[in-house]
Amino acid sequence: MTTPAIADALAMDMNKALQRQKQANLKAAYAPASVREDRLDRLIDLITRFEEPICEALMSDYGYRSIDQIRFAEVVTTLKPLKTAKRKLQRWMRPERRTTGLPFNLAGGRSEVIYQPLGSVGIISPWNFPINLTFSPLAGVIAAGNRAMIKPSELTPATSSLMDQMIKESFDPEEITVVTGGPETGKAFSQLPFDHLIYTGGEAVAKHIMRAAAENLVPLTLELGGKSPVVISDSAKLPLAAKRILFGKLFNAGQICLAPDTVFVPEKRLEEFIKQMKLAAHEIFPQEKKHHDYVAVINANHAGRINGYLANAVNNGADVISLGPTDCNQAELEQGLNNIVPITLVVNPNEEADINKDEIFGPLLLVKTYSDFDHVIDHINLNPKPLALYYFGRNKNEQQRLLLETSSGGMTINDVIMHYTIDDLPFGGVGASGMGAYHGFDGFKQFSHARSVYRQSPFDVGAMLRPPYEAKFKVMNKLLRLIS
Repeated sequence: MTTPAIADALAMDMNKALQRQKQANLKAAYAPASVREDRLDRLIDLITRFEEPICEALMSDYGYRSIDQIRFAEVVTTLKPLKTAKRKLQRWMRPERRTTGLPFNLAGGRSEVIYQPLGSVGIISPWNFPINLTFSPLAGVIAAGNRAMIKPSELTPATSSLMDQMIKESFDPEEITVVTGGPETGKAFSQLPFDHLIYTGGEAVAKHIMRAAAENLVPLTLELGGKSPVVISDSAKLPLAAKRILFGKLFNAGQICLAPDTVFVPEKRLEEFIKQMKLAAHEIFPQEKKHHDYVAVINANHAGRINGYLANAVNNGADVISLGPTDCNQAELEQGLNNIVPITLVVNPNEEADINKDEIFGPLLLVKTYSDFDHVIDHINLNPKPLALYYFGRNKNEQQRLLLETSSGGMTINDVIMHYTIDDLPFGGVGASGMGAYHGFDGFKQFSHARSVYRQSPFDVGAMLRPPYEAKFKVMNKLLRLIS
């Protein structure tokens, strides 16, 4: 248990670490491209060299997590934004020319924006993808020339400890440092006077972080989540849609902020949808492999939460269809698979069911039928804005209506999650699903200060703005008419 005295000591140590970074910033406020590229190279090298320890740590933290999924989610997709940032860094760092209006442009005035580092950025990363959701935003933080302090999740202690070891091996604490610990450490971390703070996690904790950050006027990037809906059209190809939707729940057992949460299916296509989901599951979970490609729920508390949703939904009239993987045998249970929860369809519970209200963040898939497309749009708009919206179908009018009449952080058409993988698209939420965005150039800008610069002409153009005004206003009015 963390006593108040220990909590105060932790807060003091973290503040000292931050102040050392800020002092280093004063000595080298603008990191040139060579310094940033070197730091990105070191991050790339760490992910590459520590691939096996990363897999081992996450297997330990989860009890069971598919090694292939770990490699894809935590290594391959983490190297991608780091390498993209290094490749495009010098282009991102160039000043941006902006339009200079009349009469200043005619006299030689010039306008531009230069991107400057913010300073020291705090990163509070989650347990579901602890490596990727630390190093992916870190790519933008470092590319923008900042220093960073990282607070990883206490729910993945082996991975957090490994991350601390990795960073210490290749970085001076004045560049990047990791702080490990429980909720008290996280609370103190969020109260530090960073130049920017990014948090990935749940809405409830985000509110506490916003309050703490407000005391120091620390700007925030919040990556949250929500009940990301999937809309299946009458025009959808169900066999392909089922495979892609099932992948969205298979991936990390639905423990992902972008996972499909609620699927809207035309009433007349419900039976066909369920059939195609079963066929897709049979293909993905062959009997001889069972859990080989699956992931356990992170711990017993979260497994209990998910099973609680399931029991409550049954009590509220839902039909429940388990898609697998199949039950574990005793030997597998002893290997840490006791928190395996099968992917399960929860079909048409009544509105009182808890699963209708909370983000599932697990391998349950809520299925609702509809007969009127307008009702689907109304349902989406009457609920908090989700992090993602998915549509399956070929009806251009429906696609356009969802794009223009609803709001979400991002949208993928005829697939799920894939917009996250495109480095040139910003990743972020809106409303209850978050604020701010990163990935690629958008991440570079998010963690930079866009400084406006105007270079005045050697001619005294400003003389027309100084008194006496009467004669000068006639000239100004003529110029204004030219502009319009």
